[in-house]
Amino acid sequence: MYVSDCIGVNDKGHLTIGGCDTVELARRFGTPVYVYDEMEIRRNCQEFVRSIEDNYAGNGMVLYASKAFCCKEICRICAQENMGLDVVSGGELYTALSVDFPVEKIYFHGNNKTADELEQAVEHNVGRIVVDNIFELEMLERIAGDAGKTAEILFRIKPGIDAHTHSFVKTGQIDSKFGFALETGEAMAAVKKALEMKHIRLVGVHCHIGSQIFDIDPFELAARVMLDFMAQVKKETGLELDILNLGGGFGIKYLQTDRPRPFSDYMKKVSAVVKEYSAELGLKIPYIIIEPGRSIVGAAGLTLYTVGAVKKIPDVRTYVSVDGGMGDNPRYVLYQSKYEVLCANKANEPRECTATIAGKCCESGDLIQEWTSVQRVEPGDILAVLATGAYNYSMASNYNRICRPPVVMVKDGEARIVVERETYADMTRKDI
Repeated sequence: MYVSDCIGVNDKGHLTIGGCDTVELARRFGTPVYVYDEMEIRRNCQEFVRSIEDNYAGNGMVLYASKAFCCKEICRICAQENMGLDVVSGGELYTALSVDFPVEKIYFHGNNKTADELEQAVEHNVGRIVVDNIFELEMLERIAGDAGKTAEILFRIKPGIDAHTHSFVKTGQIDSKFGFALETGEAMAAVKKALEMKHIRLVGVHCHIGSQIFDIDPFELAARVMLDFMAQVKKETGLELDILNLGGGFGIKYLQTDRPRPFSDYMKKVSAVVKEYSAELGLKIPYIIIEPGRSIVGAAGLTLYTVGAVKKIPDVRTYVSVDGGMGDNPRYVLYQSKYEVLCANKANEPRECTATIAGKCCESGDLIQEWTSVQRVEPGDILAVLATGAYNYSMASNYNRICRPPVVMVKDGEARIVVERETYADMTRKDI
């Protein structure tokens, strides 16, 4: 009935997550509030880790893409579930280090890493650095040399795959700010340059073709393209690369009409391509890395709001205003992302009202959903937006000097805060 197995309705007619009454959570922790089901997150982690064992005989690793949702607790959970970590900034790396995440299982990505970030990565001996461009490669060579170390790297490659998704979240085609192009010879030139460097050790290649992808074909094609390049590298340089990082982008269910494939389907079909095509090309089967993020946490989270004003404009639309908005969920403004919306205290009632969910920011575009079906609501009701576990907390802002919400983790009917609610004092602490 719902977009996630961790969502339900109790005998009071209230929406639940992880066995907790969301109306009670809103009362206890205030709104807006992000709520995550810890066991749903762990189940997703375990499914991906198991898929590496089942499809690659354990010859690989799952990296959690921490940009989806990064805090100390999620890093702890990933470490406990035998996951690696994909970080894309000094802040994400710092967060991981602050909970003693195993550094050898951290991969540092990003298209424009600063010198400070690379120095931080080299100083702490992160597992691998995914190099995006020649400028970064040369800077890393200097930094590693100054530290008397050798940096192990992967190159990010643009495989030129159309992932059939929103244009803003396609990252594998040639016209992208990420990575080295194959078509122009840029990628091979970078390989040959890296092999001349004293403080760089090239061990693999990486690609990421986009996000929220429901089709399996693009992933299979990407694996073929990357293996072709690895074979070309071996032929032209004699170097057989050890690691193939196939990225993430697995689609999740945001709406009842969404039909994502089970994660195991992706893994089974892509692994068959990797094994068969590696043999055909005369390559050893590489160590496989995947980077799920949204598919770990997206459907495991929801956001709770309190309804304020309800404005009915005859023959136009009904605006339902909530105490959050684009500051805690900017994805509708950015991508027109679709969500399921429910009145948490009337979850067993029919959704017979069509409404536009409006935020409280001083922007006409501050909307969470338009023309969405919801129960008939009134001021004081609790509104739940489902599947907000990815890229909501991570992308939250203080626009209009509105405090960012807390993060609550639920498990077996119990709730705890893992990120405290921001205060006005927090926001002004750095002001002079």
